[in-house]
Amino acid sequence: MIPSTGMIQKTALTLATVGVLAAALTASASQARLEASPVRPADAWLKKTANARYHQLFDFPTAGGGIPLVHIMNYVDTYNKAYGVPDKDINPVGTFYGATTFFGVSDAMWAKYKIGEFLNEKDGTGQAFTRNPWREAPVILGMELRAASIETLQQRGSTFILCNNALTIFSGMLAKALGLEATNVYNDLKANILPGVELIPGMVVAIEQAQSAGLSYHRQ
Repeated sequence: MIPSTGMIQKTALTLATVGVLAAALTASASQARLEASPVRPADAWLKKTANARYHQLFDFPTAGGGIPLVHIMNYVDTYNKAYGVPDKDINPVGTFYGATTFFGVSDAMWAKYKIGEFLNEKDGTGQAFTRNPWREAPVILGMELRAASIETLQQRGSTFILCNNALTIFSGMLAKALGLEATNVYNDLKANILPGVELIPGMVVAIEQAQSAGLSYHRQ
């Protein structure tokens, strides 16, 4: 049985709250401590981001109708148009966890596992999405905004990170709803993460790392 939208949102918000509280409790970590820690492949995204001239972490554990992606687009556009800063000097980071966990997986996974139905994400006709609606041509505020798609934002220098903890939890929920084996669903989703999206161990640590590296923070 597909869980109710309320149940999914409650779970997502609980995970999001845990993430924010954990980040707040560990926010005193220093840059020196970050630099002294061993470099792990899962943290490679941070080096790229920390080296950008302008960088901000956009924290969005809920979809918000795609508005968080518009905010990232506006961040880059404003630096371009108002301050003359080129895309290459700007590296915003978007977070995929909680209710946005499945932003980070392919169209094929959305179709195969009925993710649109699971999340109660519907198109303009009221039908559940059978593809990732945020990947290429999202419809936001009633308009198709390709400029705010994950792919376009990546091309302009944005980084998107996907929480492995959230992927594990939500793939388990999805598997239970469909009567499937959780490990198999997780492995399938993991193998079909969108190109360029970085799978990181846990958002609770990534938010702390971003703060330690000097990224500003924008809660969506």
